[in-house]
Amino acid sequence: MSEVIKNRYEFIVLFDVENGNPNGDPDAGNLPRIDPESGYGLVTDVCLKRKIRNYVETVKEDATGYKIYIKENVPLNSSDKLAYQHIGVEEEKVKDLKKNDPDADKKIRDFMCSNFFDIRTFGAVMTTFVKASLNCGQVRGPVQLGFARSIDPIFSQEVTITRVAITTEEDANKKNTEMGRKSIVPYGLYRAEGYISANLARKVTGFTEEDLELLWEAIINMFEHDHSAARGKMAVRELIVFKHSSELGSCPAYKLFEAVEVKHKEDVLYPRKYQDYVVEIHKEQIPDTVEVIRKI
Repeated sequence: MSEVIKNRYEFIVLFDVENGNPNGDPDAGNLPRIDPESGYGLVTDVCLKRKIRNYVETVKEDATGYKIYIKENVPLNSSDKLAYQHIGVEEEKVKDLKKNDPDADKKIRDFMCSNFFDIRTFGAVMTTFVKASLNCGQVRGPVQLGFARSIDPIFSQEVTITRVAITTEEDANKKNTEMGRKSIVPYGLYRAEGYISANLARKVTGFTEEDLELLWEAIINMFEHDHSAARGKMAVRELIVFKHSSELGSCPAYKLFEAVEVKHKEDVLYPRKYQDYVVEIHKEQIPDTVEVIRKI
């Protein structure tokens, strides 16, 4: 069994999109998410976590210890029932559980963390346990991601398309094609920043060194098995990891993030590829107690 991580980490992910929609906003007709004040593109943390979960599910195929809790077409309470079965209690009698077993909360939490990779990694709100007045329903995970933001303002372009698939027979008698629209970003380089707490891993979820390596692998490959018409050309370009020498770390995260500068080259007016950018790590701003690792 792999050991629980002992070092704090921060990391930066750079990924890009070409002629695609990295994260549509359902409240805006599925247009690419954008900060209306600045014009910078956004990708939510939820979107990125979904890609990581999907990759782990693809490579592990529900292997023991690597099930995925937040997944399509699987009600959360059906996964929660596995914990009740593990401790040998019927769901109807859960409210009396703590009277007979004061350690029931810890047993349920530990079972869910040890069996579900995404709970062990990101944490979870398990409503079934909350409603049963158990204190294990909210698990704070050691790995946290922020929104990704584009390095430069993006241009959201609507492309008109025609299709030969007519919706109804009545319409088919009148016309041979229909018009449609696709929303794309011609090119955008995005930056996401993340945090990994060894303290929470030790105290709460048991996130291990093996889990950490799988997380890096999932981040690097999170778009490789997610290609679609809207996200045909997306790729992770950089994964920069900051490894502290201790569990609690020795430097504020923002100082490490500020030490990485990403900007387009001076002679480039409209960036259209990753090579139009320069990534510079100012190592003089990083303490000796923090190791910088470029995974890509």
